[in-house]
Amino acid sequence: MSCSPRSLCASILFMGRLFCSMVIAVSGMLGGLTVHASKPERPNLILLFADDQRPDTVGAFGNPHIHTPHLDRLVDQGMRFNRNYCAGSYSGAVCVASRTMLMTGRHWMRVADRKDWKGLPLLPEVLAKEGYRTFITGKWHNGQRSLRRAFQSGKNVFMGGMSDHTKVPLVDLKRSGELVDPRTPRGFSSQLFADAAVEFLKAQTESDQPFFLYVAFTAPHDPRNPPPSYRERYYRDRPPMPPNFLPAHPFDNGFVRGVGRDESLAPWPRPEEMIHDQLCEYYGLITHLDDQVGRILHAMQQLPKVKKTYLIYTADHGLAMGSHGLLGKQNIYEHSVRSPFIAVGPGIQAGTRTEALTYIHDIYATFCELAGVDLPAGVDSRSLVPLWNGKTERVRQTAFLPFRDVMRGITDGRWKLHRYPHVNHTLLFDLHEDPHEMNDLANVPGLKVVKERLMRSLEDWQERLGDGLSLTTDQPKPLEMDFLGFEQRLDRWQPKWIRDKYFGGRSE
Repeated sequence: MSCSPRSLCASILFMGRLFCSMVIAVSGMLGGLTVHASKPERPNLILLFADDQRPDTVGAFGNPHIHTPHLDRLVDQGMRFNRNYCAGSYSGAVCVASRTMLMTGRHWMRVADRKDWKGLPLLPEVLAKEGYRTFITGKWHNGQRSLRRAFQSGKNVFMGGMSDHTKVPLVDLKRSGELVDPRTPRGFSSQLFADAAVEFLKAQTESDQPFFLYVAFTAPHDPRNPPPSYRERYYRDRPPMPPNFLPAHPFDNGFVRGVGRDESLAPWPRPEEMIHDQLCEYYGLITHLDDQVGRILHAMQQLPKVKKTYLIYTADHGLAMGSHGLLGKQNIYEHSVRSPFIAVGPGIQAGTRTEALTYIHDIYATFCELAGVDLPAGVDSRSLVPLWNGKTERVRQTAFLPFRDVMRGITDGRWKLHRYPHVNHTLLFDLHEDPHEMNDLANVPGLKVVKERLMRSLEDWQERLGDGLSLTTDQPKPLEMDFLGFEQRLDRWQPKWIRDKYFGGRSE
């Protein structure tokens, strides 16, 4: 029996359709089982989070006077973010607001419940639902209920804002949500947190489960009491004072008179020798912290999936340390509202940098994208992945920098505008030519257009975030302030040698 080519093709087509129908039928019998392309292997995520670290305190960021070899190595291996900001604060404890934004991915003005973050999906919580193991060590300054919801487990967790670095009260977080084994162990804070991080990393060498490791150091927050050898190193080889050091702030910024704890750690006018010693101690804390980062990096290198691991190093905000006559972070100058930011991992070209305007809370969207997790609705965070894969050079046009109800700031990367509504005062700086914000250009006629443009942009941000603060008052306070009557105040966390050195041996 013969078969024509046309009839043969028709038979083959018929059999093909029959086979497809059989596959569909079997699929239906198996409960609608479908075949999906396998997801790419999800990376490990590590976040190292310092406390009160100025953006200029990393050697590889251009500071030859500080010893940070391990952070320098991270800069060499990854991307350095030169314009990373904390988006201001609703509190003098800026670290609380910064961590609120980090964990919720939202600007602080859009977090109604600032204590427990009710109704808001938290970064580690989102990752855990997608199969990540989440672990915390270090500082948690946002309450027990939010901690229990955020992380699955933790060790050497500090449930507070600050402490003597040699007497840190710690607890462990169990998978049940219990906080157990309260203790104050011997050892320095940064070392204790690194111990827990290294132990966790060693336990992951036999596991295929991706993890999110959060290491929240309390250094270089005061008390500025690094181990003796670390501060003595800088006493011997002293770093220069900040170029914008002043004996006192030139006007009332709204948060110095009677409310600034940080500002009371030295008298007014600021004694240069005292501030210089405190700067040496601050640098010592950072160098000691850098050594602990080195231990964590060594443990990370032992992971089988080290080439599928992303690490970000940053801090909750900066610190003045004498700049502009200030000591703390309760201001909107670059030294206090910015912090170092470094990212390393697969696909991040070594030794790169970006001038893009980023926020600390952009880590939320970044880690979600790296993990292949859908970003929850209502999040303000922007992924930084497009910056290092070359798809864009910026993730936002301007950065809005509001502090409580006394300061508002905005920058487009070059120009920076400060507005102090309670005294009807405006500052304008060219950050390209004047990175230390020393030359106010607000009254330069030729820059009126720049000033007005930034003011409109600031008002747009206010409208977008529901910020009802008026930028002008009908009853301004006096601009000038007499600092000579302000008293230096001691708090209970300062160790004896600091009390003896800076407070005349006083007790609280």
